[in-house]
Amino acid sequence: MLRKSKTSVAAAILLTSALTLTASAFAADPAEGRKLASQCKICHGLDGIAKIPIAPNLAGESQIYIQNQLKAFRSGKRQHEMMSVVAKNLTDQQIADLAAWYQSIEITARMPE
Repeated sequence: MLRKSKTSVAAAILLTSALTLTASAFAADPAEGRKLASQCKICHGLDGIAKIPIAPNLAGESQIYIQNQLKAFRSGKRQHEMMSVVAKNLTDQQIADLAAWYQSIEITARMPE
């Protein structure tokens, strides 16, 4: 019985270690995302404020939302002439970094008087 308990504890430790390594491998880095965003700035702006009328603002947008949309463009689930091409070669890490960058931009709104 003691041997079975030790095996279970060892398995739990191994699983926890593997999950921790996987999570840290995809830890988003906004600084890296900023570097990658240089290819996005023509349409979305480095500051996340769209430069053309058909592009959405990304500043302050949810990291999860941006990641989901980029992955949808990458997989072909969502289609757009430009975004499908841009997202096609992005890795999961690059997508996480881009999303972290745009989410990290603080935006403010002022109500009209």
